[in-house]
Amino acid sequence: MEAEKWGRRIRSFRKLKGYTQVDFAKHIGYSVSILGEVERGARLPDQTFLTRVSTVLDISIEELTPEE
Repeated sequence: MEAEKWGRRIRSFRKLKGYTQVDFAKHIGYSVSILGEVERGARLPDQTFLTRVSTVLDISIEELTPEE
C-alpha cells in the first residue's frame, strides 16, 4: 500500500513537470523498468532513488512524501 502511494506521487510530479518515463529515467539514472515498478507500486523507492527524483523535479523529499 505504501509503495503504491509513493508511486502515484512520483508519477504525478513527473507528469506535472512534463517528463516521459523514458526521459525521466535517464535524468535520474535508473532504468525505465525500475521507474515503472516504483510508479506501479511494485517496488518501494529507497533513499537514493528519492533523492535523485526530488533533485531532478526540483522539489523536496517532504513535498514528494505521501500524506498519511
